[in-house]
Amino acid sequence: MRLSDRVTGSFVATLGALATYGGSQLPPVPGQDVGPSVFPMVIGVGLILCGLMIAFGIGHSFEDEAEADLAAVQGPSQEAQPSEPLSYRLRALLPPILLLFYVYAADRIGFVPVAAVMIFISALAFSAKLRVALPLALLAPIVIHLIFYKLLRVPLPPGLLPMPW
Repeated sequence: MRLSDRVTGSFVATLGALATYGGSQLPPVPGQDVGPSVFPMVIGVGLILCGLMIAFGIGHSFEDEAEADLAAVQGPSQEAQPSEPLSYRLRALLPPILLLFYVYAADRIGFVPVAAVMIFISALAFSAKLRVALPLALLAPIVIHLIFYKLLRVPLPPGLLPMPW
């Protein structure tokens, strides 16, 4: 089943409008210019713009040109392409599964170990080599924790491995 670009673009724009509305309802933090409402509102406006561009077909001609260039290099496409293995189709379930893992494990184990596991599994599932996935899983959670803790002043669950800052 394929949905038209108008339907999917409208859906994305609606999600953006809901995120913007939800963000605007958050209370301000006394003494700070930037409160908790900024992030959801920025994301919501971005979703609205992207959804409208998808719905109105902006940039669709670039896809047609790219497909024509690819067909010129590779020749005509085969009508009967082999279907993707089940493992590739199940990768679509990985983000919600990892999100549920974070919700249930972050308070007990802590942000840094849980985020490291999530990044490592995601990197391997999406074909990253082990020499890239391992350093990414070790360094990215620490950098993200530092950004949230120092820059955004959002405490993350310390768990088993509290950060020294």
